[in-house]
Amino acid sequence: MGRDFKKIGEVLGRFENTKDKYISREFQKYGYDLAQELGDIRHKALYMKLAKETSRAHLEIAKNFVKDAYEVKSKARLFMWKLKQLKDAKKEK
Repeated sequence: MGRDFKKIGEVLGRFENTKDKYISREFQKYGYDLAQELGDIRHKALYMKLAKETSRAHLEIAKNFVKDAYEVKSKARLFMWKLKQLKDAKKEK
């Protein structure tokens, strides 16, 4: 699995002590931020798991796809669909 980790200084620079008190790893912060961006805080643990186990490139492509979409009913659902599509395309290669 290709994981693109960030430098600890970058992570700590964005760390908010009062809001992020239960986050101890970079992938947890990324997953939490992704859940916020998609408006799906209820499933933040899912996004943290995805951030840990899925290629950061795939997550970024799917996130940007959702950002570029027009009048989306469910950003989270569109994100998951695109992520599955990217994973399936990788398996076919």
